[in-house]
Amino acid sequence: MHEYALADAVVRAALRAADDAGMVAVQAVHVRVGELQQIKQELFEFALAESRPDDEPRLADTAFHVAVEPAALTCRVCSHTFTMADALGSSSKDDLEAIHFVPELAHAFFGCPSCGSPDFEVSAGRGVTISAVEGVQAEDA
Repeated sequence: MHEYALADAVVRAALRAADDAGMVAVQAVHVRVGELQQIKQELFEFALAESRPDDEPRLADTAFHVAVEPAALTCRVCSHTFTMADALGSSSKDDLEAIHFVPELAHAFFGCPSCGSPDFEVSAGRGVTISAVEGVQAEDA
């Protein structure tokens, strides 16, 4: 499952950030997921909780906060700005599944709703980003 692979990467990155900051406990990890990732948010949140290593006490009580960043797309041909909902109207279930696994393929499956061009820029709503890792520093413990 795509969500489990993403969750594992987020947990590993959060631990690396905790190591770099000298944290003895991670209280919260704030994650932004681009709409183009097409994840199932509940499954992703469950996967985050399940991906905590049993032998890593710093993550025992960590709260994972997930926010979905809406996609913003701008046509390079006609400059029309549109959303995923605007573009996905005629997409099939198979198209959506392909975009789910490889968001960069969106150009092959839909185009600008104004002019039809597949030449658009994704200005927001792609990728997975950790926006903050909050925790207790060694000197604060």
